[in-house]
Amino acid sequence: MNDSAFPKPTLRPYLASDLPLLSEIRFAAIEELTVDDYDEAQRRAWASIVDDDEAFAKNLENNLTIVALIGGGPVGFIVLKDGGTIDQLYVHPAVARTGVASALVDAIEKLAAARGTATLVTDASDTAKPFFEVHGYQAVQRNTVEIDGLWLGNTRMTKALPPKPKRNGSP
Repeated sequence: MNDSAFPKPTLRPYLASDLPLLSEIRFAAIEELTVDDYDEAQRRAWASIVDDDEAFAKNLENNLTIVALIGGGPVGFIVLKDGGTIDQLYVHPAVARTGVASALVDAIEKLAAARGTATLVTDASDTAKPFFEVHGYQAVQRNTVEIDGLWLGNTRMTKALPPKPKRNGSP
């Protein structure tokens, strides 16, 4: 897909009314975008552990969640947890590789740096690992996660952020 043909997303904070659409985006991304890296049983297991709307809503509300919109509707989101962990990054398959995920990561990096966060951490799926590498994240360790007797791999990745700019006259 040609990036220039696709509108640039607008970004805004999460609203409770976004929950159903963000849940759909997450399931669609797991089901469709990870096919080359995880088999059907692994994708089903992954989807099963994220199938708790109450816990999902709490996670989105209690952390810094940014939603990407195109044409006024949500097409992706990112969650920054505990100040320095990218906990979730999902985009709808229809907008994959159009700059939506990049816009979300760029925004979360700027917000985290402005808050004085020195390093961001994420456990990137095998599907997301090349994306994070392009954005300057370094692989630290390989992880395996057991879900219902199935093993899924991911990679812990980190990125140092630029130091928070000092204000004139303050130390």
